[in-house]
Amino acid sequence: MGHSHPHTLDGPAPSARMLASRRRANLLLALVLLPVTLATLIGMIVLWPSGDRSHVTVADPYATAPGVTFDVGTVTRVATETCPSSQAAVEAGAEAQDCLVAYTQPDSGGAQVPVEVTPEIAASRGVEAGDTIRYLNLSEVMPEQAGTFVFVDFVRSTPILLLAVLYSVVVVAVARWRGLRAILGLVGAYAVMAMFILPGLVEGKPPLLLGLVGSSVIMVGVLYFAHGFSARTSTALLGTLFGLAVTALLGAWATDAAYLTGVGDEDTYQLVNMSEQISLSGIIMCGLIISGLGVLNDVTITQSSAVWEMYELAPGASVRRLFTGAMRVGRDHIASTVYTIAFAYAGAALPVLILVSLYERPLFDTLTSGELAEEVVRTLVGSVGLVLAIPMTTLVAVLVVKATGLGRPAAADALADGAAEGAAARGAAAEDTGAGVPEPALPSGRRARHRLEAGQEPE
Repeated sequence: MGHSHPHTLDGPAPSARMLASRRRANLLLALVLLPVTLATLIGMIVLWPSGDRSHVTVADPYATAPGVTFDVGTVTRVATETCPSSQAAVEAGAEAQDCLVAYTQPDSGGAQVPVEVTPEIAASRGVEAGDTIRYLNLSEVMPEQAGTFVFVDFVRSTPILLLAVLYSVVVVAVARWRGLRAILGLVGAYAVMAMFILPGLVEGKPPLLLGLVGSSVIMVGVLYFAHGFSARTSTALLGTLFGLAVTALLGAWATDAAYLTGVGDEDTYQLVNMSEQISLSGIIMCGLIISGLGVLNDVTITQSSAVWEMYELAPGASVRRLFTGAMRVGRDHIASTVYTIAFAYAGAALPVLILVSLYERPLFDTLTSGELAEEVVRTLVGSVGLVLAIPMTTLVAVLVVKATGLGRPAAADALADGAAEGAAARGAAAEDTGAGVPEPALPSGRRARHRLEAGQEPE
């Protein structure tokens, strides 16, 4: 979501005692997560869509009549001139209408054709020489009439593929194998959406359960696949599932209480006419659950790692001290992610914001209007689930690490015993000579850890 956080800290390799502690932590978490995961899989099996779409009537906007085709070509030149489609009217004595005409070389070969560009495209970006476009070819059904080539859309395959390749290269180059696993996990998440959540909504499955089960499956797969099987990941997963549950329950209430009908744009009207089983309010509810998955995953894995690193630096620190220290990180994370979510949704709804702002309505009326209410509710619901997931993840992580019984590492005990014996010897020598011996200075890392274990602020 536009920001990242270090999830691990460099340090010495874990000792055998630390590894045993982590195994105990994994066992404790498995006792909780296995039943939850099993229930999620059962729910997925029960809710799995049948694939029957006989009740859906789809008017495909790309379907054509016999003899009409969608062709692709490259624009060679552009001119503003009399619209080809108005030639018949001009010949009949009517006034000529000017429009943007893109002379295009078809990819299939043949002579250039004059493609009439729609006014909204001409007024926004326009069409330039070298652009690859898709246009409607009516020449076979209307061979004697001019204006039989009409602009449909740009062909964007090349720039989007280049951006996708660049994104993948950058992620793998910086995050290496973990970055590659994250990308593959993202592909799997979209597969769950395409094969389970979307068909389920079309068939009228319960949207609350559909969104909660589908999102839980996505998070289980993404977290373990990207970050590996560890106590940290399992702790983050528990916090994520808690945040998902809060978001789902709050979203179910807000969808009804805020009267989110989902009939504010053209796409939803098309869905209403396609099938009686499709619930627009259910789609909105499911969207509220899914929309915050990425940020929720980010904050929970960060909090889990923060607790584990603090604990391994100061195993003797109390539960309260570990929780307080980790929540300092969490509060910073809350401050950054709350406005990240808000700005992300504001950017997505920018055209609507501009349009509504031109109506010169009061600010509160604008924010609660049908055009913006869905975005406002999505921001608030997602933020509440996110904020509550942070202390829950932190608390679970602290309780798990303390329950492992690691205590002070053997090396630390030996160092402390050695330091005590040395101090006693120096004290005895000081008594003999009458001179005071200063307290030995500890390395900064060990001194900070000792202060942390004593419940004091690090220097």
